[in-house]
Amino acid sequence: MDLTLIQKIAVFAIPVIFAITLHEAAHGFVAMKFGDKTAWMLGRVTANPLKHIDPVGTIGLPLFLILMSKLSGGPMFLFGWAKPVPVNFSALRHPKRDMLWVAAAGPASNLLMAIFWGAMIQVGQILGGAFGLPLMLMGAAGILINAMLAALNLLPIPPLDGGRIAVSLLPYGPARMLSRVEPFGFYILIALMLTGLLGTLMWPLIGLVFKLSTLFTGVSDQTLISLISILLN
Repeated sequence: MDLTLIQKIAVFAIPVIFAITLHEAAHGFVAMKFGDKTAWMLGRVTANPLKHIDPVGTIGLPLFLILMSKLSGGPMFLFGWAKPVPVNFSALRHPKRDMLWVAAAGPASNLLMAIFWGAMIQVGQILGGAFGLPLMLMGAAGILINAMLAALNLLPIPPLDGGRIAVSLLPYGPARMLSRVEPFGFYILIALMLTGLLGTLMWPLIGLVFKLSTLFTGVSDQTLISLISILLN
């Protein structure tokens, strides 16, 4: 089965938008719980995508990557970003310790969404017919994009969530040294991407999210692989 470009966009649209926006909302929600109400006061602790959408990172880049994959016939690699939720770490009750939970909230939300989309695959199997397969493909797209975002953000490179988690866990000296990498984090990611190392680092984490999403929902590994193969063709 070969999806058209329009079909691919239709399948990925909802999972991509919510994967990126709920990731950011989760940061703001947990920050609020630990004492920083900056995101809450700005109306960013919400599931409303319009509050989080970045025209380039949430819409433009994912569409471009889908289009390039379709035109080139090569494998598809999807990622993007929303408008970052502002977090005033100094306003947290215990800034260094609480930073871990605020940072971890984003990837944790992606894991929960991957499990949700796994459940949608099961619903699609039950429905069958004209509605079942599109829902199953959307579920597989949801697992794929959330797994990619979780894996990317867990890399221990500031300002990614994994970098902030590492800063929170490390002793003050090494933590301060790692935090100084933040201005160069984007360039490190570009270098990893150009050398092919980014995928090498991410795929074990992506595979872990795949496994957890199937474990919690009962979707067979073969079903998920088959659906993702359709999406990536």
